[in-house]
Amino acid sequence: MAKREMRTFDITKLKTRDATENEPPKITGYAAVFNSKTSIGDFFEEIIEPGAFARSLSENGDIRALFNHNWDNVLGRTKSGTLYLQEDERGLKFEIELPNTSLGRDLAESMQRGDINQCSFGFWIEDAGKETWDYSVEPALRTIHEVELFEVSIVSLPAYDDTEAALVRSKEIDKEVEQRIKLINQIKGVLGNE
Repeated sequence: MAKREMRTFDITKLKTRDATENEPPKITGYAAVFNSKTSIGDFFEEIIEPGAFARSLSENGDIRALFNHNWDNVLGRTKSGTLYLQEDERGLKFEIELPNTSLGRDLAESMQRGDINQCSFGFWIEDAGKETWDYSVEPALRTIHEVELFEVSIVSLPAYDDTEAALVRSKEIDKEVEQRIKLINQIKGVLGNE
């Protein structure tokens, strides 16, 4: 039987909705970024390949967005149209239409303050053919080719640093997130050369 796993990422680039708008607040960003190596508990490194979510997204019509991986705290759902998931060339993109509940309002406030700024996704790998391990490097490198996605979550502990999410008011977030990722990569390049 496949073991459930969860991965957590930093989310940044917060924008708030104007109070005069009639749309509910939304959180958008990337729950996973392809080809971004990360350390998993100092035990091994992991890379998610492009296409890893494609089959799961096409076959699983009922994925949930949660707060802190808690199934009692549902923020959105693909089946109801309040969670939108799409795999693009960069990674697993999501948009959550927050509910007008105390949880939704509290989360929006915590994100505005900067107290909550990470996201995560829960998955399992059905068989060994969907992942490969390279033990010739230290630490070992796991490459994920295909996952069964069952949830994305807004959380408080990071594992991957390259994902982003934001409370937004317009589609301009795509341009701003892209600019921020470029800036982060430039900074990492400069710091890596010291």
